[in-house]
Amino acid sequence: MNNAFASHYAKSMFLTVLGILILMFIGTRMFTHVDMNLYGYMVGTLVFIGGFFYRFIAWGERPPTKIIIKKGIKLLFRKSTPKTATNHLATYKFIWNRGIYRWTQHLLIGWGVIISCFVTFPLVFSWMYFTMEEGGMYTIVLMGMNIMTVPADGLIAFMSYNALNFSAVMVITGVCMALYRRLKNMQARAEQKFLYDFVPLYLLLFISITGLLLTFINIFLHGAGHYVMSLIHQYSVILTLIYLPFGKLAHIPFRPMSVFAKNYREHYGEKSMKQCKVCGTEFVSTEQSKDVIDVLDQNQLEFNMKDGFNLAELCLPCRRKYRIARFSGVATHEVPVKEANQNAKG
Repeated sequence: MNNAFASHYAKSMFLTVLGILILMFIGTRMFTHVDMNLYGYMVGTLVFIGGFFYRFIAWGERPPTKIIIKKGIKLLFRKSTPKTATNHLATYKFIWNRGIYRWTQHLLIGWGVIISCFVTFPLVFSWMYFTMEEGGMYTIVLMGMNIMTVPADGLIAFMSYNALNFSAVMVITGVCMALYRRLKNMQARAEQKFLYDFVPLYLLLFISITGLLLTFINIFLHGAGHYVMSLIHQYSVILTLIYLPFGKLAHIPFRPMSVFAKNYREHYGEKSMKQCKVCGTEFVSTEQSKDVIDVLDQNQLEFNMKDGFNLAELCLPCRRKYRIARFSGVATHEVPVKEANQNAKG
């Protein structure tokens, strides 16, 4: 199978596009129901998938990432995986320790984007659509099967119509909170770059506002200007989809990999911990320390010290002291004084 393709990227793209076409064939009842108004979104999504696989495979080919993915897959069925996945992908509990404000903004942006994707992608590829029946009834069609028939003015229909509006409000609120923090917090301001940190937020804000304007135009302006606004909204979505795999927003689809990393640290940490060669503190698992040394060797990076240990076998405080010792000539790493906590809150 691998010999039929020029690269892992080519194989991944081919199988993904083939899978999408098969699902579209089933969902559209042999392509008899394709919404051409969503054609632009479909093209943008395919370009996003291509960019995502390019970025993911390039990242996955790095020696450290290979180790995490390979061992993470083996540990995927740990008993703690559901809890870890919930904390990292659903509740964002790991951000809670940074403050309720930051947790709230991440929750709103994250779930706002996820909900919009869950609604948009099935519609774009015609995996889900609605048909109008007589008497003001809507039939919800999923993967070519009639799921249910609901009143056009009922609660289910209302929630379906406005799902993207709800997600847009969530994203706008979260983005405004993030922008406020980045403009007011001095530490955040010192670390920000306009193109990398602010532009992605502005894109999300623009998409959400133009999406809400479409609803406003249809309800209050009786459709006046709908065509122009729909094009503006569509172009903004396509531009963001094309940009997404290559900018800061890429951490959204990459986020599931954090579950692999968490399982890796917990599993091998339970087996045995590595003691620092200087102070004796247990700082990482023995397996992780070994993997770090192996990766350094693969990249031809020599960190074996004359003192008889590898630099990766020192905890972070002793590693910093040892580097100072190399420049100063004083064995500062052997001084039995612990560092103060340098993990600033915020």
